[in-house]
Amino acid sequence: MSGADGVVARLFFQAGVAAGPTGMARPRPVLLLSAAHPPGDIRVVRKEGAALAAAGWRVVHLCPGAAAARIDGVEIVTHRLSRILGLWALARRAAAQHPAVIHASEPDAWLAALVASWRSGARVVLDVHEHYPSRLDARLPGMLRPVVRAAIATACRVMGRAADAVVVAKDGLDGTFRGARIVAVRNYAPAPVQPPRDHRPGPLVLGHLGAITRARGWPCMLEVLARSRPDTRLLLIGRFTDGSEAAFATQAAAMGLADRIEVTGWLPQDEALRRLHDCDVALVLFQRGEENHRLALPHKLFDAMAAGVPVIAPDFAEEVAAVVRRAGCGLLVDSGDVDSVAAAVTTLTDPTRRAALGEAGWRAARDDFAWEAEAARLVELYRSLPPVRH
Repeated sequence: MSGADGVVARLFFQAGVAAGPTGMARPRPVLLLSAAHPPGDIRVVRKEGAALAAAGWRVVHLCPGAAAARIDGVEIVTHRLSRILGLWALARRAAAQHPAVIHASEPDAWLAALVASWRSGARVVLDVHEHYPSRLDARLPGMLRPVVRAAIATACRVMGRAADAVVVAKDGLDGTFRGARIVAVRNYAPAPVQPPRDHRPGPLVLGHLGAITRARGWPCMLEVLARSRPDTRLLLIGRFTDGSEAAFATQAAAMGLADRIEVTGWLPQDEALRRLHDCDVALVLFQRGEENHRLALPHKLFDAMAAGVPVIAPDFAEEVAAVVRRAGCGLLVDSGDVDSVAAAVTTLTDPTRRAALGEAGWRAARDDFAWEAEAARLVELYRSLPPVRH
């Protein structure tokens, strides 16, 4: 599509206007619709929403929360609806925004978006972050998993075909949406502007960014810390999301490691990235057993690359392993084997090796794995969407 065509398409989007209480007209917005994502979610708001706002669209995020705000050019409108019982109310709230496009971020929000589009004429884009057919595997007995997976896959395929486009955050997710228009907008980080971390001799700080759970490897982290030099420290930048924080604290104390560990809790993005930049090694230790771990492409991998911090990552995670090999930014291990992870940590006590891997990742984050190219692809998708249905 030419630049002129893109402008025309955007004018079509904004040609449908909603009259406010005073009769003043406002452009129909792009509505980011979330049943669970928070107001300032990094992918949904700070990357996708910000990219669309910078390209000239009015963007609103309707999401769970307590107060309205404005983040990176995106208007925040909050709701307190439950994910299941509040589904139809969420669809009504979405339609009431008179959107030109609804960009929905979870399966229940996808359904709400499709319902809202029937009422409002909005176009619908589904944003896919995970392999949803396997999402319930851990809660189901083995004999039911194939049936439930098939049912969820069918629902995903139907909703994908009903939508105007499906945006996937990583490769490996598109098979569930056969027949839909699929556009890859990968979950990379913005190209770094600061120089990579300066790696020097001295005690190691092992860092983990994001949600902390057993399945993301905290038992392995404790065992590795216990085997490392006594001056090695573990920094967990994030919060526990599986209810295991008390068990973690108990086990760390029993192993005599409590004074070598810092758990920051949730931090604003800028502060979290600053703390990551001070780490010597970034740990990405997804454990086997979940399909989403095999297909993972976590934002923290690219955050570490942008900071110039080498990663230790699982070899079974196909997307992660491909990035690490291509970028040369870290070491791949059997993340369920403490010996394998501990050996990688020992290797990275060498500051020269850390610096080489960190700089390779930093250069790759500027070139091959920068968010800016993904943002351009998202903007081009929006410019190609048909006008709203009146």
